[in-house]
Amino acid sequence: MQKEREEYRIFTKPSELHKAINMLRGMVAGVSANGSVSAEEAMELAHWCSLHANLRNRHPFDEILPIVEAAIEDGKIDEDEKADILWACDKISGGDYYDEVASSIQYLHGLVHGMLADGQLSDSEIQALKVWLDDNDFLQGTYPFDELYSLASIILADKRITEEERETLMAFLGNIVEFKDSYNLVEADFAKLREKYSVQGICAMCPEIEFEGKYFSFTGASYNGTRQQLVEMIESLGGIFRSGVSRNTDYLIVGNAGNPCWAFSCYGRKIEDAIRLRKAGEKVQIVNETDFWDAVYEIKR
Repeated sequence: MQKEREEYRIFTKPSELHKAINMLRGMVAGVSANGSVSAEEAMELAHWCSLHANLRNRHPFDEILPIVEAAIEDGKIDEDEKADILWACDKISGGDYYDEVASSIQYLHGLVHGMLADGQLSDSEIQALKVWLDDNDFLQGTYPFDELYSLASIILADKRITEEERETLMAFLGNIVEFKDSYNLVEADFAKLREKYSVQGICAMCPEIEFEGKYFSFTGASYNGTRQQLVEMIESLGGIFRSGVSRNTDYLIVGNAGNPCWAFSCYGRKIEDAIRLRKAGEKVQIVNETDFWDAVYEIKR
């Protein structure tokens, strides 16, 4: 079985290599996002490298791994060492196997892993995450960009980060980390956070809503009209309404009236369906009805 696995990896190594480099770039940026690298973060990076030792004979990993190993040998990474690692990674960043969206999401996963490497999430790391999200808004609609952007925007809106907000964000980030690839992070710890801060569907922040040929669904109740009026509005603008949520759904509109929504989360069967589809790679956006009506009024004025 092991021999067969190794023979198969001959064919998977190129894609594995490109994904690993995207992840590594993100991890390096993540572990140094607060301006320094702790011993725990250096150990996490060293462990990640050991898990990818099978790529050591592949260029440029044959150059990257020695650079990373030398950088973390003293338990810290200075600016020159960080720049050297990122320079080596950037030489084949993305490559032919992944488009810009996939490569950027892989980087994001590495960034999150790096930020959480010491089991903590500092104010500067949350701010660095928001800056990266701002700079990569072309990922709107792709999981988990919408969720992270909404959470980070709400948390930073009043320029004060409470412990509840920090732990809520960490609870969600625990859905992204590959714990099997981690040395320091334990899934059970994040499971406890998820029980304490149940973060489910999160409405996209300022989504770009198109109507022509797009499929809409609705959940909850609206203050701005009946469901039939909402359907008629969607169809008058060239959209298509379907009662259920499927892989064809472009937007799930969440009504504000009588729906148990709060700053971070919204719940319900259709929202659970949308979350499941988003995690599977479908571009179903969960949209608060306020943003929906704003888009309608923008077109009609």
